[in-house]
Amino acid sequence: MALAKSARTLLCGGLLVILAACGGNSGGTADETRAGARSGKQGAAELGNSRERSNRAGGTIWNLFGNGEDPNTTVEVNKYIWQASLEVLNFLPIESIDPFTGVIVTGYGRPPGGGRAYRATIYVQDPALEARSLKIALQSQGGGAVAPETVRAVEDAILTRARQLRVRDSKL
Repeated sequence: MALAKSARTLLCGGLLVILAACGGNSGGTADETRAGARSGKQGAAELGNSRERSNRAGGTIWNLFGNGEDPNTTVEVNKYIWQASLEVLNFLPIESIDPFTGVIVTGYGRPPGGGRAYRATIYVQDPALEARSLKIALQSQGGGAVAPETVRAVEDAILTRARQLRVRDSKL
């Protein structure tokens, strides 16, 4: 009981230190950083001005908790890459799927004719039908790494199928 309370106190203290560190320099320019390091009234005034600019730009940790996002902003993913990912990796059970952020997380499954079980996380990050729009992370059962050639082959299969889907839709 005392150990759990001690661990909780330590965790809260660490979180406070992290949050305090986030409130420091907000990624301003080198001039603003130098202004914060100066002593005297002029340095303090310039530091205050840089913090005001930071707060207006949403540069503090507290802005993460507010709802300052534009509700009219939409997240777009390429529908062909999305559909091709689901088709190519249909042997993997889907654990979670979010078409608004473009993330597909699968459980472990064995490819047809394959011996090793894999799981994948697919991230479709752009509406363009390009290789840079697709990010894949594969993991073998037991936590082992997957050969880069295998990951590349899966990416190529998904992109090829996405192009086929686009060609099919253009003929409609």
